[in-house]
Amino acid sequence: MSSQNRPAAATSGTETIRGNLYRVAIVGASSLRGKEIAEVLNDRNFPAVDVKLLDDDESLGQLETMGDEITFIQSVRSEQFDHLDFTFFASDQNCTRKNWKMARDAGSAIVDLSYALEDEPGSSIRSPWIERQLGQIPVLELQPGPCVVAHPAAVALALLVLRAQKVAKVRRVVATVLEPASEHGQKGMDELHEQTVNLLSFQELPKSVFDTQIAFNMVASYGPNSLPTLQSSEQRVLKHYQRLVGKEGLQPSVRLLQAPIFHGHAFSIYLEMEQAVALGDLSQALSGEHVTVARQAEDIPSNVNAAGQGDILLSLARDENFPNGVWLWAAADNLRIAAVTAVECAETMTPTRPRGKIQ
Repeated sequence: MSSQNRPAAATSGTETIRGNLYRVAIVGASSLRGKEIAEVLNDRNFPAVDVKLLDDDESLGQLETMGDEITFIQSVRSEQFDHLDFTFFASDQNCTRKNWKMARDAGSAIVDLSYALEDEPGSSIRSPWIERQLGQIPVLELQPGPCVVAHPAAVALALLVLRAQKVAKVRRVVATVLEPASEHGQKGMDELHEQTVNLLSFQELPKSVFDTQIAFNMVASYGPNSLPTLQSSEQRVLKHYQRLVGKEGLQPSVRLLQAPIFHGHAFSIYLEMEQAVALGDLSQALSGEHVTVARQAEDIPSNVNAAGQGDILLSLARDENFPNGVWLWAAADNLRIAAVTAVECAETMTPTRPRGKIQ
């Protein structure tokens, strides 16, 4: 990162650099999530003196921007993990499983956005947004296990439900989550684009990712040859939600549908309250850090206006037939929320990281 973004380091000498800045790597730097992490690290002025961009052979030598500097992507090799403080795995699951132990054994803290490590012993599924909402203080460990970034849909659902419960008891939550193609990375985005073009030109549809038509279509399952399945993604949302709020927390009914959209989750959420509540009171409880409630018709949430936003965009409407029922319509940039969560997780671990590694 450029020294122009780090004025304290530039003026305080070597000891400040040793005491305050960290070495970071992004594995899967050319992926959608990897690029988003690089952007969020810069936006949040994460105290990094060096950010290595690592990826597979297809991306080697590719130029990327880090802050005000241009750098290039290098191959994933064991020596690349020497003297690292944090390694973000934004790669596919196979790459994460293959390389994460090398990073861990070299002394790096692991932040996993691929979900490959969610069942590893000692791993934790985290969202600092939810931890703050619940008043939880993260346990600081000198040698923490892998930190798995919570699924962005689970984060959005948990935050909205927890805040709604401050107004009145919530009896039931039913959520339909519309999945974007970008949850399958660049390959998913490309397949949706190619299907759209081929449909309009009456050509055969590519189906290597979804194994079914998703362009101009809405589906509740993929074709039999698609991995991961839509059902497994739905189960992950529920699993991560439960890990965030605890087994005693209110558990929602969730249905995940694949929508013909490139970026951003959209949510249709039904809340059945114990008693009728004023929409203004509920709106006030839901709004705040990371949630923006629409005040005007032109601000109604959509995938388009959620793109690039770090907030969950939200609107509310009362159910016409049941006075205790409220509908929430929400949209959120899945890539941005995942990247912000990952960087915030790293920020909470900085107090335990060894200092003075810079050679």
